[in-house]
Amino acid sequence: MDHATHLTHTATAATASPARATDLGALGARIAGAPAFAKIVVPAGVYREPTIVITKPVELVGQPGAILDGEGARTVLLVLADDVTVTGFTIRNTGSSQVAERAGIKVSDARRCLIARNQFHNTAFGVYLEKTSGCVVRENTLHGSGATQSQNGNGIHAWNSEHVTVLENDIMGHRDGIYFEFVTHGHVSNNRSVANSRYGLHFMFSNDSEYQGNTYRENGNGVAVMYSSRVAMRRNTFERNLGGAAYGLLLKDINESTIVDNTFNTNTVALHLEGSSRNTVTNNVFAQNGVALRILANAQDNVIEQNDFKANTFDVATNSRASYSTLRGNFWDRYRGYDLDHDGVGDVPHAPVTLFGLFVEQTPAALVLLRSPFVGLLDLAERAIPSLTPALRDEAPRLQARGT
Repeated sequence: MDHATHLTHTATAATASPARATDLGALGARIAGAPAFAKIVVPAGVYREPTIVITKPVELVGQPGAILDGEGARTVLLVLADDVTVTGFTIRNTGSSQVAERAGIKVSDARRCLIARNQFHNTAFGVYLEKTSGCVVRENTLHGSGATQSQNGNGIHAWNSEHVTVLENDIMGHRDGIYFEFVTHGHVSNNRSVANSRYGLHFMFSNDSEYQGNTYRENGNGVAVMYSSRVAMRRNTFERNLGGAAYGLLLKDINESTIVDNTFNTNTVALHLEGSSRNTVTNNVFAQNGVALRILANAQDNVIEQNDFKANTFDVATNSRASYSTLRGNFWDRYRGYDLDHDGVGDVPHAPVTLFGLFVEQTPAALVLLRSPFVGLLDLAERAIPSLTPALRDEAPRLQARGT
């Protein structure tokens, strides 16, 4: 079938000569021959060409049915220019490689790119940004190969970049759904990252970034945040991230950050803090998790307040009897205190770390005793001798969950 490619530049228009989708290099040649800032409309068809390289600012628009196919052998589209837009394509079949990071679209040393409303299928990396500034990746669907971690890449990958916006994408079947490394001022909003083999979102060394309104469900782990400062995570959902060492949200060496208005539901460990200091965990809901909050002794000066803890196996776990962070004003469905002055705040503190929970943290194999009479005996011992309980306490527990 013949396909016409239309090029529009400012007020002028020219129609390129017809070309079949199977002509080697047909689309790449037309892009190379277009003037800067041209709008190139690509008709339906399957385009199987060597890697298409864009070296000038253009707008590349795929009509319904326009498919760029890497034939399992290469990166499909390589962008090396500022002000490039790619929209409306199905991009597929990069194949995997141990020596090259193959991607559906790779953008390198460029500013102000826009990658929107594309579909990526069976790509190692979907969108790969390196040394970019001001790029936006939005409203794409990225379905990876589902291969093992060593044979797979990340859905949206950004390295050594700034002011990256990732918005309203649907990502599944990759190694990490979204991966940021050495990214400053990143904005990740309203994405759905599901069933990725390692993390729904993974970022390291990425300061001054915000992540809000995203859903991370049924990944190997929900989100890992490492070696960063001034990170804001708001209104996200961490759900059914399950496994022997799975987390909803892992914070490792994170400082001066906020975790606010998130929902953690049915994760093995909902929130894990390690080596992280001066963070605020506020107005979150922790429900039906194995461990709702694991806070290690090297996580210090954190404030955990106004959260709801409901129907978790363990509300709080720690590896120390000492307390280095503050719990304040949280709702605990296990609280058995009283409120004689009816101000909505318990009159006696709540100790959410049980003696058995501390025992399990230090000896994980002891978890098999969870439903045994031994746990009941430890509970009786704690009531009789309160000093046995670790020192981490909520001095002003709320009597009602938020919204009730």
